[in-house]
Amino acid sequence: MTTGVQNQSDAHGSNWRWHVSIVGSMAVWALIYMQLVPFSEWITSLFPIERSSHTGEAIAFFFYDVPKVMLLLALIVFIMGVVRSYFSAEKTRALLSGKREGIGNVMSAGLGILTPFCSCSAVPLFIGFVSAGVPLGVTFSFLIAAPMVNEVALVLLLGLVGWKVAFTYLAFGLGIAILAGFIIGKLKLEGWLQDWVRDIHSGAVAQTAIDDHALTLVDRYRLGLEAVREIFAKIWIWIIAGIGMGALIHGYVPEELMADIMGAEAWWSVPAAVILGIPMYTNAAGVIPIVEALLGKGAALGTVLAFMMSVIALSLPEMIILRQVLTMRLIAVFVGVVGIGILTVGFLFNFLF
Repeated sequence: MTTGVQNQSDAHGSNWRWHVSIVGSMAVWALIYMQLVPFSEWITSLFPIERSSHTGEAIAFFFYDVPKVMLLLALIVFIMGVVRSYFSAEKTRALLSGKREGIGNVMSAGLGILTPFCSCSAVPLFIGFVSAGVPLGVTFSFLIAAPMVNEVALVLLLGLVGWKVAFTYLAFGLGIAILAGFIIGKLKLEGWLQDWVRDIHSGAVAQTAIDDHALTLVDRYRLGLEAVREIFAKIWIWIIAGIGMGALIHGYVPEELMADIMGAEAWWSVPAAVILGIPMYTNAAGVIPIVEALLGKGAALGTVLAFMMSVIALSLPEMIILRQVLTMRLIAVFVGVVGIGILTVGFLFNFLF
């Protein structure tokens, strides 16, 4: 009896240590974040170059943005990892299964924003949705919204260009996911799935059981930390590469050249930005520094956002993954519908902002 009480007391004390550690870590995070500008200036001063030179600007940009993006990424992924613990793949499929198209498109796009599933996990989830009997168009709303309206991009855009642009990005990204999924659903393209996926869909009547195991808050902390570890292991190199490219643009690319390529008056700049974005392979955290640098050089906001959305939502690696599930005809429809939506956003943002 005494041992049981002692074990409960030890567990209670361990839980409190977790809570205190999380709160303390948040405080340390805030203190470090407030020192980013002095840190970048100090690092830059160690180099034998003029601070106002192109190289000085590039170095300061790099050493400010790398820790900034890493800190924001760690915080956001941890929070979303905790949130995701309430939305397992099984529960997500159960929420969407059997929903009417339209309502299901809205729900799946909303879940795509809430649940930080990357492209590498989109295909297994896509198969799970299909096997649960979720309509094809509804699954595409999720597939489009999950990478396109990324929570990292949303928060970083909020800090870079303000809430109006960030909210408009959210609204239009969500709108593209809902509308594109609805259109694909109305086209009735289930026959354009790969044979093995179509066979699963035609025989899917059983619902996947939902695991109702109750996680403690400490368990969710651990899941959040594990999410941070896994995400960083996969994308840290792309963050540094993206920031490095952004630093070069920020320090060396002439403003006049960027204005010519991505200027609001060049009608071809938006489709050119989309075409340039497709072959790139990065994520929202990696492309945001490039967005920041391009905006700083006078590039049109709509053109830059079109570039960013094409990198995230229409990347060539994602198409390669989807080829395992979709036929080339269905991939072409997916790219076409999403591409038209991104072009519309680009032109509209250039007109509005």
